[in-house]
Amino acid sequence: MPDLLAARVRLHVVTGKGGTGKTTAAAALGLALARRGRRVLLMEVEGRQGLARLFDTGPLGYDASPLVRLPRGELLGLSVDAKQALLEYLEVFYRLGRAGRALERIGAVDFATTIAPGLRDVLLTGKVYDAVRQRRGSRRGDGPYAYDHVVLDAPPTGRIGRFLNVNALVADLARVGPVHGQAAAMTEVFTSSATAVHVVTLLEDMPVQETVDAVEELARLGLPLGRLLVNQVRPSLLADDRLEPVAAGDVDVAGLRAGLQAAGVGGRAPRVRAEALARQTVEHAQRVTREHGLRHRLDDLGLPVVELPQLGGAHGGVDQAGVHELAGVLA
Repeated sequence: MPDLLAARVRLHVVTGKGGTGKTTAAAALGLALARRGRRVLLMEVEGRQGLARLFDTGPLGYDASPLVRLPRGELLGLSVDAKQALLEYLEVFYRLGRAGRALERIGAVDFATTIAPGLRDVLLTGKVYDAVRQRRGSRRGDGPYAYDHVVLDAPPTGRIGRFLNVNALVADLARVGPVHGQAAAMTEVFTSSATAVHVVTLLEDMPVQETVDAVEELARLGLPLGRLLVNQVRPSLLADDRLEPVAAGDVDVAGLRAGLQAAGVGGRAPRVRAEALARQTVEHAQRVTREHGLRHRLDDLGLPVVELPQLGGAHGGVDQAGVHELAGVLA
């Protein structure tokens, strides 16, 4: 498997259970690629404007706009809107721009993109496909790619398989004609070695289970798997050989009390404080032990694992500085 930031992987798809930090991971990956002197497009398809909040900028539009400019690289962002994608599709492929605007006025476009999730996914993946293949500097379409890499903040693991496989289903339904050809071309891009699907997870039961399910589904569909990005990793404060005994309650409370008194931090109730510290130590050992077991489940999937440290405290969010820090870890 190539280096995470390898030049030959041009489309990075980042998915994960909601709340695992997939948008933050996608942003950090895009920034890490840009730091290597490359022009990178960071895309979102869920309309949440999570990328704009991370980079402290105005709402992203349908056209690419700069997020970060570096001495040797550039990171741009855009938010894909299904309604605009449908209007663009009607104009580009059927020269129906005026008719599309008329349909929009009577609400037909909103109806079509809301009532038919399959159509919505076709339109969104179509925009991703166009971004990957877009050229610049040549009317013949043989100039350099507009973007060295495209990083997609994709839908969550619960529907990532349907999202990325929708064009394969369309190609099966439309066996001939332009619709079949376009759907087959999109499928070829999403299943090629120039694409990698990365799954973001936490060392918690539900995210790990969803990660296992998603990896199995993606493999079954023939989609190219990349890395497992384990987010918000916290260090263990105990030696490995002490984890199991401490998790079972083997803590020297008297020794803790003596240590607190010797350090002058025992206060007026050193025993109470020592007992509280002992409880916290046992809880820490139990958490780390559970996380080790979950990490073994991830290791069993056979994919490379990248650990991203926890930033901003136990419940704190990540700001632009945090994205830069995580980009440094990925680099």
